[in-house]
Amino acid sequence: MPRLPQRTRKLIGTLALLVFLFFYSLLIMTIAVSGHLPENGAVQFAYYLIAGTIWAFPFRYVMIWMLRPDE
Repeated sequence: MPRLPQRTRKLIGTLALLVFLFFYSLLIMTIAVSGHLPENGAVQFAYYLIAGTIWAFPFRYVMIWMLRPDE
């Protein structure tokens, strides 16, 4: 089975990133406004800091796949 060219992988990865971040941000905002977080500013800051960076860890592998050079 032939490999996808890098240009196609970048298109697929970019679309996947946009769709994932859209739904992920909706989920994070829903949790934030649902009353599950205390009204403490430090807790909210920590929540948004962690939620804002945690998406990058699983998406790291998609980025590696997208940017792998063609053979």
